[in-house]
Amino acid sequence: MTPLLPTSPIDKKAKKILFDFFWKNGWIDRGKRDAPQGDNFEYAKARRLMFDPLTISHDALIERIVGFTQHCPAGLPARAFLSSLSTRRVDWRSGLGSWHFAKQISHHVYTDHVRVVGHSYKDGVAIPHKRHECVVCRGAEIYRDEDLNVLNFERVRWGGVRHGDLIYTLLDIEQLREAVIPEPSAEDIGIFRKILETVATSGSADAPGTLRDRLKGVVPSTKQECTVLLEILALVGVLEALRTDRRGLGGHHDWKFIAEWRGEDRFNEKVARDLFGAWL
Repeated sequence: MTPLLPTSPIDKKAKKILFDFFWKNGWIDRGKRDAPQGDNFEYAKARRLMFDPLTISHDALIERIVGFTQHCPAGLPARAFLSSLSTRRVDWRSGLGSWHFAKQISHHVYTDHVRVVGHSYKDGVAIPHKRHECVVCRGAEIYRDEDLNVLNFERVRWGGVRHGDLIYTLLDIEQLREAVIPEPSAEDIGIFRKILETVATSGSADAPGTLRDRLKGVVPSTKQECTVLLEILALVGVLEALRTDRRGLGGHHDWKFIAEWRGEDRFNEKVARDLFGAWL
């Protein structure tokens, strides 16, 4: 069977197969999941929502990521992001963050480096735990039987939660390349303008959670989808933190890229213009 490309609207049956494998009123415990197989799995694979496990070397992984950035059509990631706003195609939205991360990666071969990632103690003696990784990108020398399905579940449900992970980057940008992305609608552009207006009218001490709350009703999204949207805008530099000493301030949070942003930072107009100016 020839695989079908991800189009709009997303295939409902394939999406349900993917979601039912991982989620039922919350995450399904790993030990209770069967290995993906059978007609349903083949159906979801044909529609590029589920995949066989991936084994790939570091060098091949980097080559595919760099190859994408070298041939990515101008404006595609930003167009996909904007087109996701009214449609809630959060899988399209995710690609902007992965594209930005991929651009930071230059072509290189694996060069081993040993890093201490923690310690355990035996009889009062510290025993270091060491990890072998690439000295350039901290990637592994080889990735074996990587589960792309859980990554795609997170991507389709929330817009991705592992931006910066090399395997997720590969999955995300290659799905973006295959997708049929429409031009942003007037509604999409209006939503994005309202996002920027909301950011620009933030109180100087507003933390990311406050901004997310203020965007309720502006962006059609769940709380988690809006969280990821803000993380992506921070990752690409639109929501740029102008100080680096704010992490941990303002109580417990799970923010990553936007953790140090505050309302007084507003948004980076140059980055917003460079990315989205063709539509604004």
